Amino acid sequence: MTDACVVLTTFENRDQARPVIDALISERLAACVQMMDIESSYTWQGVVEHEPEVLVLIKTTTAVYPMLEKRLAELHPYDVPEILQIPVASGSRAYLAWMAENTR
Repeated sequence: MTDACVVLTTFENRDQARPVIDALISERLAACVQMMDIESSYTWQGVVEHEPEVLVLIKTTTAVYPMLEKRLAELHPYDVPEILQIPVASGSRAYLAWMAENTR
């Protein structure tokens, strides 16, 4: 097991996600962030929804995660944003070291 983790969240579109991503990277809460276009299906207020969204993968460390979660909740425009932490079991030493260097 490593100290690295990936945090998942979603946004309506890339324009909505970019300012949040910029803040997380500039505040050194994330080493790297990736965006992917997806379609999400979920129940919201009793209705099944099918909506295009942007899935955001945030590379960070478990030590920084509590601060990242708090900041992401502050910046996120959704009433109930998806914020899920997934531990990284292993990875290349060089990449994990780079992640650690680029987070607080």
